[in-house]
Amino acid sequence: MPASDEAVALAVVAAAAAEDRSATEPVILEVADVLVVADLFLVVSVSNERQLGAVASAIEGALHVEGRRPLRREGVASSGWVLLDFGDLVCHVLHTEQRDFYALERLWADVPHRDARTGAVLDAA
Repeated sequence: MPASDEAVALAVVAAAAAEDRSATEPVILEVADVLVVADLFLVVSVSNERQLGAVASAIEGALHVEGRRPLRREGVASSGWVLLDFGDLVCHVLHTEQRDFYALERLWADVPHRDARTGAVLDAA
């Protein structure tokens, strides 16, 4: 079952909010067919702790406007990784070094990727 239209729209809003705070390399991974806990992962990179906090806050603020609050928030800026769980959308804000180390895109290489600006499926993996 593909990701819901609502989850895709939220991921696009979250990606835009992250990019507004200078996050880079936004990737939306559609995990709906392999996980029951979420439809989509949004993964973005930041270059420092201050930016990590700003991007996470920007995502929370943008999705709050859409009527959504995180079910939970894991990690702190000093850890290099903050996870925001909105249920059907999970946002991963990672320091560039953490993103390279954990390689979430490689871990989830077999799931479809979506365009972070439009939500359109880029490939069927």
